[in-house]
Amino acid sequence: MALIELTHVKKEFSGKSGAIKAVNDVNLTVEKGDIYGIVGYSGAGKSTLVRLLNGLELPTSGTVVVKGQDITTLKSKELRNFRKKIGMIFQHFNLLWSRTVIDNIKLPLELAGVNKADQKKRAEELLELVGLQGRGDAYPAQLSGGQKQRVGIARALANEPEILLCDEATSALDPQTTEEVLDLLLDINKKLNLTIVLITHEMNVIRKICNKVAVMELGSIVEEGEVLDVFRHPKQAVTQRFVQQELQPEDDTQAMLASFIKENPEGQIVTLSFKENNANEPVISQAIRAYKIDINVVYGTVQQTNGSTLGSLTVLLTGEPAEIKQAIEFFNSKEVDVEVLTHE
Repeated sequence: MALIELTHVKKEFSGKSGAIKAVNDVNLTVEKGDIYGIVGYSGAGKSTLVRLLNGLELPTSGTVVVKGQDITTLKSKELRNFRKKIGMIFQHFNLLWSRTVIDNIKLPLELAGVNKADQKKRAEELLELVGLQGRGDAYPAQLSGGQKQRVGIARALANEPEILLCDEATSALDPQTTEEVLDLLLDINKKLNLTIVLITHEMNVIRKICNKVAVMELGSIVEEGEVLDVFRHPKQAVTQRFVQQELQPEDDTQAMLASFIKENPEGQIVTLSFKENNANEPVISQAIRAYKIDINVVYGTVQQTNGSTLGSLTVLLTGEPAEIKQAIEFFNSKEVDVEVLTHE
């Protein structure tokens, strides 16, 4: 069921040299329960787009429909009530430093007029949900970056929203803490059936927890689809850059590959990319038995996506050119993508 629908949405701002198209003719559908990633480089328009989803910005033209309601038609009071069901977390946490952790979490409930007993009960439930039991009396300055973001997540969930918007929520965190926060968001999505829209410039964040992704460039969505499909078959140049940055070998691996190619001038080096439906098939041993070739594994990688696995092996194929060609055709027939890195 579609929870969010954007139709021909444009957002323009006035600039010294004329109108700036921050969002340009965007069509987007987010289904209930999705973890929908929107990725783009700085200036792509993704943060403006997420602010359109909760009415912090209104479109210059087009419609933004959330739960069947066009939010561009809401009056001020209606818009305030609507926003209660949309939580938001930010890159820099936006906590009140003079308040304790539990009082930060209570804040949206106070503003909503919830009685103090229910505020306390709900805040304590959320402390447990985000793994901060016993830290309610601490102040933000006493917390690590990851703990601060957990408080931000708990506060965003206070009014039991149906949608959680995350604007670069992990950009200020180190890699290990980023993994922990992403695991928490994935757990919340499953436990609460909460729809998450996640804005980022980091493709590893998309790969880790999102099931769908839209790629933005210059205010437009240039590519979208299931995360696994976009990773395996990126079509647009900007998407290819993102995917290559995420999947390319480390520098030492690249150096090793260059040395391997120099030392093995004969044969072909290819990268075989697998997905879950063929990852467990013994395609390499089958190819060796079926064709007069030798296969030498150079290196391999395995990466997890939300509910799936991306795996690749870079191998050296040696033998007669016709046999190597048949082996590559065999891999393709098994739905294994083949990228030829060197030719005989």
